Amino acid sequence: MKLLAPLALSLAAPLLLAPALGQSADQPVVASASSPDGRITVSVTVDNEGRPSYAVARGGKPVITDSRLGFLFTDAPKMERNLAIVDTDTAESDTTWNQPYGEWRTIRDNHKEMTVRFREKTDLKREMLVTFRIFDDGVGFRYTFPKQPNLTTANIAEELTQFAFAEPATAWWNTAFEWNREEYLFQETPLSEVGTAQTPITMKLASGTHVALHEAALVDYSAMNVAKVQGNTLKAVLTPGAGRPKVTRDLPFSTPWRTLIISDDAPGLYMSHIMLNLNEPNKLGDVSWVKPGKFVGVWWNMIKGEWSWARGPKHGATTGNVRRYIDFAAANGIPHVLVEGWNIGWDGNWFGNGNAMDFARPTEDFDASGLAAYARSKGVSLVGHHETGGSASHYESQFDRAFAFSRDHGQKIIKTGYVTDAGQIERVDPDGTRLREWHEGQWMSNHHLRVIKAAAKYKLSIDTHEPIKDTGLRRTYPNWMSREGARGMEYNAWPGGNPPEHVANLVFTRMLSGPMDYTPGVLSLTGSEGRPINSTIAKQLALYVVLYSPVQMAADTPENYARYPGPFKFIRDVPADWADTRVLNGEVGDYATIVRKDRHSEDWYLGSVGDEIARTTTVKLDFLSPGKTYTAEIYRDGPDADYRTDKRHSIVIEKRQVRKGDSMTLALAPGGGQAVRFVASGK
Repeated sequence: MKLLAPLALSLAAPLLLAPALGQSADQPVVASASSPDGRITVSVTVDNEGRPSYAVARGGKPVITDSRLGFLFTDAPKMERNLAIVDTDTAESDTTWNQPYGEWRTIRDNHKEMTVRFREKTDLKREMLVTFRIFDDGVGFRYTFPKQPNLTTANIAEELTQFAFAEPATAWWNTAFEWNREEYLFQETPLSEVGTAQTPITMKLASGTHVALHEAALVDYSAMNVAKVQGNTLKAVLTPGAGRPKVTRDLPFSTPWRTLIISDDAPGLYMSHIMLNLNEPNKLGDVSWVKPGKFVGVWWNMIKGEWSWARGPKHGATTGNVRRYIDFAAANGIPHVLVEGWNIGWDGNWFGNGNAMDFARPTEDFDASGLAAYARSKGVSLVGHHETGGSASHYESQFDRAFAFSRDHGQKIIKTGYVTDAGQIERVDPDGTRLREWHEGQWMSNHHLRVIKAAAKYKLSIDTHEPIKDTGLRRTYPNWMSREGARGMEYNAWPGGNPPEHVANLVFTRMLSGPMDYTPGVLSLTGSEGRPINSTIAKQLALYVVLYSPVQMAADTPENYARYPGPFKFIRDVPADWADTRVLNGEVGDYATIVRKDRHSEDWYLGSVGDEIARTTTVKLDFLSPGKTYTAEIYRDGPDADYRTDKRHSIVIEKRQVRKGDSMTLALAPGGGQAVRFVASGK
């Protein structure tokens, strides 16, 4: 019996029936399969009461011990006991595919697959399948409900999926179900002290093994959070919806993949391709119109409170201001200009109430047609901003008008926003009923895909703020280019700001899910009322390499960039699309060094960031091509640089010749960083 994905499948080795580490003595192994290199093993058991569980071992040592599988329903008995395995199927696949843009040009998908079919021993005889895809660097698994007579619609109250970690661990996690969505600082606690956490959640086990828990291919389903059960065990907690079931689906259907990336160290977590490989291939066809690139914007002055989104004497999105930004972008080879506050609807209290927003009607001081023509003459396009204020249904009612307006005015990218408290998205059903939804519930999962598909008809790409979490869907819908989904640069304009370790946390937590529009590059290092930012100027440059986004903002103002022409050169030079990526070193929350190769040249770029502690590391330049000499254009913290003092701007810019095999010492100041461009110059 062949199940599920339309892959190039072939029969794998017979199922293993011997006990495996990670299983209890009273839990005989029923089915087991291993990764292509044999190092990771998944075992599935059913106990004497018919309760199914799975376990994961790596290198012969348990990572996940017996962990429950199953579901609670709102209108039917649960599926969690009185189950038996009726058959299994195995397959394997080793293919490669190319990304239209990304951190790597080519992705290898090498895995083995095991599907286990469970059937109830009761009169209902309901069935569910669990498919495991086992990679050399982790595991993904999902449930499938086939068509069946005694279960036609699944009204899911909760998943019973568990993740019982075999060892104590340190966990880095972000709180779930609080008002400010994903925008909280990551906590570092023992795993046993985790509350209710969003995913990804990253763990370092007592043995040193690193594990990142997340999900892939979140489609027509509620996002998964996790909560501590007891000890080192976490359980799935689905995001609520407006109704009693957290998920309602007609059969047949499959859930998102639950993912475990497993690595010896933190850099290995980042280098995994599991998230993308568990998503379906591109469904949009020709996506040559999806173009990565940098942008500047009418934005930072609003964040600082000097300009306003609303009309009036401080209105930022005026024709004059936007023309000036277009001139600046054109002069510096930056292809896009973001404009926020250009449309009707910002006056008054729009937070959580965007029903006055009109995305095809500019304000009277914003000459949309004239600016579109002016931008076109300069080789620049505007990035439209569609802030919904959480009024998602109101936005849907404008899709065709809004996206046609954007297309007709030469826009290529739309930045959407959903600024309202968590649980306060406004949904309006066809009969006029108004409901409130969570940002990551099933209804919003479907809303975002409606946005993506509608935008694709007009050849527009989307950068989502206040989003649903990233689960790799940019593979299936490449016009979903980036999103926010964590505390970004804007928090540095406000009291408290982001602490120095924030970026080193993001690299090995939030960034494991996908690109983030962090809006880097504030070279002034000041927020509202002159508030200092917890960063050196060199670290601001490093962010362009460390925090990947195919739409990457130069967030500061033209006036401030004019004050720092030396550092700004790196922002001008650094691309937003890559052929290769490697993580040279890093520890969660402490430091990270990443190198990326430009997709359109032989140049490499390095970014290294630290925390509040000064540190020195040495990296080998083995990523460079053999036989070539490179000019290393180095932007490093000055010897007196320190984020806590008036020396935050201390920077040394220098050049040296390097070749493959050379070493480079990186000296990071407190709150500091380093950026390097390696320019290939032949033999």
